[in-house]
Amino acid sequence: MSVAILRQGEYLIASVQSDLTDREVVDVRDELSRRVGAERIRGIVIDVSVLDVIDSFVARALRAVAATAALRGAETVVAGIRPQVAIAMVHFQLDLAPLRSALDLDEALALLDALASGGGGHGG
Repeated sequence: MSVAILRQGEYLIASVQSDLTDREVVDVRDELSRRVGAERIRGIVIDVSVLDVIDSFVARALRAVAATAALRGAETVVAGIRPQVAIAMVHFQLDLAPLRSALDLDEALALLDALASGGGGHGG
């Protein structure tokens, strides 16, 4: 798989290593959803900094991860969206709501910590 999923405390960090096939996107979505319940995960960070494109299929899969995680008590943050990818997403009206976004992994983890402590955080 082109995504490394690591556990850090109560968080899962899914680091995309290369462009993903549709099958890999579905596999990652399913694996993250499974692990949230099985491991009592409170937050997920999905690092997409290597992606040159986030199309509608990937955007739907990311939203599905966030919705499933939220139903199981976990927050989801997407980190590292490149500027040109963000511009294209806006141009094609791709919406990642209810996902929160962060500039990088450090900001994503800080956001999850703020949400866990009731601070509400920012992003998205």
